[in-house]
This record gives sequence, C-alpha cells and structure tokens, in this order.
Amino acid sequence: MTDLVKEISSTTYPGRGIIIGKSSDGKKAVIGYFIMGRSTNSRNRIFKAEGKDLKTEAFDPSQLVDPSLIIYAPVRTLDNCTVVTNGDQTDTVRDFILEGKTFEEALRTRTFEPDPPNFTPRISGILDFADGSFSYKMSILKSNEGREESALRFFYEYAQPVAGEGHFIHTYKCDGNPIPSFEGEPTLVNIEGNIDEFTANVWNALNDDNKVSLYTRFTDLATGEYEDRIVNKNK
Repeated sequence: MTDLVKEISSTTYPGRGIIIGKSSDGKKAVIGYFIMGRSTNSRNRIFKAEGKDLKTEAFDPSQLVDPSLIIYAPVRTLDNCTVVTNGDQTDTVRDFILEGKTFEEALRTRTFEPDPPNFTPRISGILDFADGSFSYKMSILKSNEGREESALRFFYEYAQPVAGEGHFIHTYKCDGNPIPSFEGEPTLVNIEGNIDEFTANVWNALNDDNKVSLYTRFTDLATGEYEDRIVNKNK
C-alpha cells in the first residue's frame, strides 16, 4: 500500500484525481476528487454543490475563455450509486445507468479529451450501494502513447472494499510538455481519519501553485446519509 499523502505530493502536477475507498472504521464509503490547473483558464474555477451533485463553474465569468473541458458536473448522485469523473462523461455514465446499462457500456462510447498534444485521459469512478455495503469501479480512457487515432480503455472493479484502503487514479503521471498520461493500475492507498482530517490531508498534499479545488464525500453505509466538503483556492 502507498501512503496517499506521499503519493499526491510526489509530483507538482498530477492533474485531476479521483480517490475511492472505505474509511478506517469500515462504516463509510469515501470519495475524493480534486482539480488542478496550469493555465489561467484552468485556474479560474471553483466547485459548487447543486443539490446532491457537484458542479464546476468559473470563479470570474469575465475571464472564462473556453468552457468546453473545464465546466462540467464531476459528481452525480443516483438512487443507489454515485458517479464521479473528471469531465462531461459523468452525464454519459448517469444516462446509461438510468437506461439500465452499465458503467463500461457508457465509457466505451467516449475517449480521451481532444486537447493535443496532451490528450488528457478521462478518469471515472462509480460506487454501487446495496445491503449496507458497496462496491466500486474505476476507469481510465487514454491515448495510445499520444496517438490521436488510437484510444485505450481500462476498467477496474473492486467488489469487496477493505476498511482503511482505497484506490487513487489521476490524469497525469507528472508535469511535462506534453504532459505524460497516468500509467498502470489505480494506486492502492491508505484512507485515514474522519472527513475533515481526510480533506485536510489531501488538500495540504496538493501543490500550492497548481491546486484549484477539492471535493470529498463520506457516505454512511448503514443509513445512506452523507457528508460533503468543498475546498476552493479561489475565494
């Protein structure tokens, strides 16, 4: 297992990241989602709750240049599942689930982001709740070594989450130009503390210059009730 804080802080630019796991007491399902930015347009964002969902929006609308890849709903909450992604594929997954289809079917209709030369991966996760427990899946859609015409799709399933453990996936391996995509499976990481401790640990581990916003959610497996936290650098 890799220490989550050390893993996040090991690079100045992991990009956008998803963490899913189970709290150390075994009673909560845990989600973390963060965004970072190098450009003025990417940094001009905040997270905002909208009902049970999460949206990104421009901090200063007058400075918004291109909303296509930065304004979206990272989190959608359905009756028995929660979807978290780094782009508008959140809505693709939600729509497929409502039609009785699967996470995998939805993401097979999507590919990486059209932002050459980076071709930023699309990372996604879904938590399925049933009978006081949950399982989760994660995915990454990325280019084949930077080839625009060749997409790679990977899916990972975690049927029996373990208390105090989770998985972390992010868009970029490290900073660079072009920025190299994440490689390998989602990283097995520790999940520690209550929601406020977890939130503080993740936020403080992110690079101060590049971090933009962080969202966390702890869902009580017995009751289905949840707590959210939002941290925005722009205030």
